[in-house]
Amino acid sequence: MDHGLPDDSTVKTALALAVRAPSVHNVQPWRWRIDDRYVHLYLDPTPTPISTDPEQRDLVLSCGAALHHLRIAFAALGWSAVVHRLPNPVDPNHLAAVELVRHRPTPLDIALSAVISTRQTDRRHYSSWPIPHGYLGLVNERAAALGATVTQARDRPRDVLIETMRTAAARPHEPQAREFASPASAGDAHEPDYAELLMISTSADDRLSRLRAGEAISAVLLTATNIGLATCLLTEPLERADLRRRVRVEVLDELAHPQAVLRIGWPPTSALPLPMTPRRSVDDVLDPFESAVAS
Repeated sequence: MDHGLPDDSTVKTALALAVRAPSVHNVQPWRWRIDDRYVHLYLDPTPTPISTDPEQRDLVLSCGAALHHLRIAFAALGWSAVVHRLPNPVDPNHLAAVELVRHRPTPLDIALSAVISTRQTDRRHYSSWPIPHGYLGLVNERAAALGATVTQARDRPRDVLIETMRTAAARPHEPQAREFASPASAGDAHEPDYAELLMISTSADDRLSRLRAGEAISAVLLTATNIGLATCLLTEPLERADLRRRVRVEVLDELAHPQAVLRIGWPPTSALPLPMTPRRSVDDVLDPFESAVAS
């Protein structure tokens, strides 16, 4: 990039952190294009698991998470991202054009960027230590700033979520690695699990809302990781239209649209470190300059 914008090394450093974002089935459905003014984010539909995601819901959520990771990475590197979402009406896969301006990094920028490389999906059962109410308030606040709501599921709504998880887990699914985890894999069934269940929702359910929800998911995950909490993101219970409708009615009283369920809690004590989920290289997801479409 030129015109006083970040050099190529800075951009690639930010992209290397952006591609650490969680993605359903770990398909990493993002393509990045760079011109002299913008970093462009495109959805790559080729790895879509059609049978489970015919509307590309999970893929757009994944790209939203990568977009927020990119914003955090650039902020820590001294660049504020001005995001133009869905900038090209004739190309719905052009999800964002990111314009960059000079910025003085804050301690929060640096802290959230630092945990991008350490955040992991933790499918184990969590310990019994309670989560302070202020911590849950903080993740809700950061999600709200990005257009989403975080609701703690308790009592009957929690039971409904658990029932939908079990129903979703019972069906056959593709033998691909899921970083958006299956509830059936969440730890040893013989150990008690004290995870809280959070519902991430939006007021609408169009492509823009799903993109914003993905950004909010990233903000929640990075905030939780920075605090020291373990997280496990679940989209499988919402992949079926009938289950998604049930969650909207019985958990959200039809006031919002469910986008993802998050298990959150303190990691098990004396647990071994988790292996890192593999990621494609930046070069694998970076298209040539000539393909970029200026917004």
